[in-house]
Amino acid sequence: MRPVYLDFHATTPVDPRVLEAMLPYFSDDFGNPASRQHAFGWKAQEAVDRARSEIASLIGASGHEVVFTSGASESNNLAIKGVAQCCRSKGDHIITVATEHKSVLDSFKRLEREGWRVTWLSVDGDGLVRLDELRSAITDKTVLVSIMAANNEIGVLQPLADIGAITSAAGVLLHTDAAQAAGKIPIDVSAMGIDLLSLTGHKYYGPKGAGALYVRRKKPRIEMICQIDGGGHEQGLRSGTLNVPGIVGLGRAAAICRAEMLSESQRLGSLRDRLLDGLQRSLDGVRVNGSLTNRLPHNLHVSFERVEGEALLMALGDLAVSTGSACSSGSQAPSHVLVAIGAVGENAGASIRFGLGRTTTQKDIDFAIDRVTTVVKSLRRVAAAS
Repeated sequence: MRPVYLDFHATTPVDPRVLEAMLPYFSDDFGNPASRQHAFGWKAQEAVDRARSEIASLIGASGHEVVFTSGASESNNLAIKGVAQCCRSKGDHIITVATEHKSVLDSFKRLEREGWRVTWLSVDGDGLVRLDELRSAITDKTVLVSIMAANNEIGVLQPLADIGAITSAAGVLLHTDAAQAAGKIPIDVSAMGIDLLSLTGHKYYGPKGAGALYVRRKKPRIEMICQIDGGGHEQGLRSGTLNVPGIVGLGRAAAICRAEMLSESQRLGSLRDRLLDGLQRSLDGVRVNGSLTNRLPHNLHVSFERVEGEALLMALGDLAVSTGSACSSGSQAPSHVLVAIGAVGENAGASIRFGLGRTTTQKDIDFAIDRVTTVVKSLRRVAAAS
């Protein structure tokens, strides 16, 4: 029997409708979009252009503002390093948040080693950026702020429209890593004042290895330095032969998400609430990490007091979730996100990230409640007896 899968933040299965759209471009329609001299190339280019429009529609952009990449990590690197290298004459200061994805944090660390001054913003106990702290951190030498839309661990949604208003008023560029948010919640880059946005297909039922970066093209037009040279593809921002099947899947997945986002969010939010209610009814010492109000509808991140993380992981073999320890002892280092929100310490316990998805059923949720409850109670009895 396969484990019940509740780790949709890690990755999602390709939707059958997405796979159907992709399949012809592996064989029959295999042309290279850069081949402008014949019908095979023209058809591939048409498919790529259609995908650009589908992705742009998902985030309120225009098709010519979408640059294809291999995923959100590459998009983050291109946005952060590309803008910094291009804007060095304007300033030497950049800002991000302590709870960002590693691809953002490590990009900022690299720039810091290269002489950039970096401000690492803290968050409050709910995982939210303090807007006054952001406002105070911006100087006349600041060129870029990077703040993720939705946290990949605790699912907290940052107030992007408020953040965008601050950066726009200061004349500073705003990048957001929307890998976990795109296709799950409404995003409008114009209304939110977002200048650059990263997304990836495998987080919203598209293929792995296909992603995109939104780059604002007017008011202002964003200039940046490419990170992969060789051919001048993607408006000179990302060279390399385009992954046409992956791009087709990326676009089709975006179109499906745009059409079904509202109903899917309502369904998953209801299941998430059922999961939390069931765990809290069955167990004491259950703590929700991060804001429940400003949160992805399909995310639940909880800690269980008096339980050790590695033991919990080993005991949940028939439930596919992301687990960890909020305690700094033992072999598992505490999550940098839990550290940032103060959810660590000697009695913090083990944590589980539940990521619900398109195929999650009420039966899956009830199984998870029962399984986690049984395991946590058993581990606590063993710990109490030792």
